[in-house]
Amino acid sequence: MIVGLLFMATILMAGCVDEEPRATVNIGYVAWDCAIASTHVTKEVFEQAGYDVTLTAVDAGPLYASLSRGSVDFTTAAWLPHIHEHYWEEYGDQIDYVTENIPGDGRHGLVVPAYVTIDSIEEMNDVADQFDGKIIGIEPGAGVMAWTEHAIDAYGLDYELVASSAAGMAAELRSSINNEEWIVVTGWSPHWKFGRWDLKFLDDPKGAYGEADDIVTLARLGLAEDDPKAYGILERFQWTAEDIASVMTDIESGMPEDEAAKKWVDANPEKVAAWIGEQ
Repeated sequence: MIVGLLFMATILMAGCVDEEPRATVNIGYVAWDCAIASTHVTKEVFEQAGYDVTLTAVDAGPLYASLSRGSVDFTTAAWLPHIHEHYWEEYGDQIDYVTENIPGDGRHGLVVPAYVTIDSIEEMNDVADQFDGKIIGIEPGAGVMAWTEHAIDAYGLDYELVASSAAGMAAELRSSINNEEWIVVTGWSPHWKFGRWDLKFLDDPKGAYGEADDIVTLARLGLAEDDPKAYGILERFQWTAEDIASVMTDIESGMPEDEAAKKWVDANPEKVAAWIGEQ
């Protein structure tokens, strides 16, 4: 009996030794709605491909620094060439620009409810009192905040840019719309708020916010050589503004982030299989 037990233990130990460890990836992201949606979808995809996935949420500056140091493997929610321009200027030569995963659909600027009776940034000083002289922003380090400071200078706006957070901005927007009050916020699209409420970008005739951005996948240098399978998934990962908006809307409606991502992945098996390289 003892010999038999020892024999079985040896087999089990051999099995444990022979079992190959799962590959791992660390995805970095900023806790903005679009980044949360994109990151959790890619998490689901990499788990289907056999990876253990770690998520690292940081502010935009530390995200680029982390990619440059190689402490995170990739992000799928960079906005280039405009919103994250100053981060790219600082870190771009230390980061791998993989591909645009939503080309040309990243718009940013000043957003108001559709019932606001102006249509251009040039008109804002004439109605500053109705906006209480404030532009409601998000985190101070966000690219859209820097571009809004530039727009304030370009148009000579007599407004205070109020730093908040993406969630705080959305809460202020919701409250103002519920009370049919005027409000102007720093905004970007794709974003769930455009499906939730009737909103409009104010025209930017001076081009203070630049042209539309691509939403871009960036990776640490060396990932392509270290893990060609992971890098291949990133190269093939492309979807649409409508795809990401559907995930954002489910999350904003109260669905847990992982559940919303899994819902989208389960509804799009062919696209996911193509990303993984199974087609």
